Amino acid sequence: MIVLGMILILLAGAAFALVLTEESSRYILFGYTFELNHVEMFLAGAAAAAVLLLGLWVMASASRRTARQRRRLRTARAETSDKVARLEDEKRNLERKLEREHKHAPAPDDQLVARGGDERR
Repeated sequence: MIVLGMILILLAGAAFALVLTEESSRYILFGYTFELNHVEMFLAGAAAAAVLLLGLWVMASASRRTARQRRRLRTARAETSDKVARLEDEKRNLERKLEREHKHAPAPDDQLVARGGDERR
């Protein structure tokens, strides 16, 4: 959309440049000769101004839309980063809890020996 806006602005600028560089109301464009009266000249200028404004509007709306999308993407990335950080914290806490439980629990070999000793009697 920004490219379309730039093309429209350049077309309007070319039309204004054409009018400013010609000394008479006779214009030669792509091999064709145009001779405009005052009303036609006014309408051509109004059309060029409308194309210029349309190009500016298209560029502005495209820029706003792009900024809105970038803002959403930035927010989504921040939320995802926060979620990952919370999950990593939870993982660390669970690992610590598991280590504490293993430290306080009897060794698995002791349990096997005790069981094995009970079966022999």
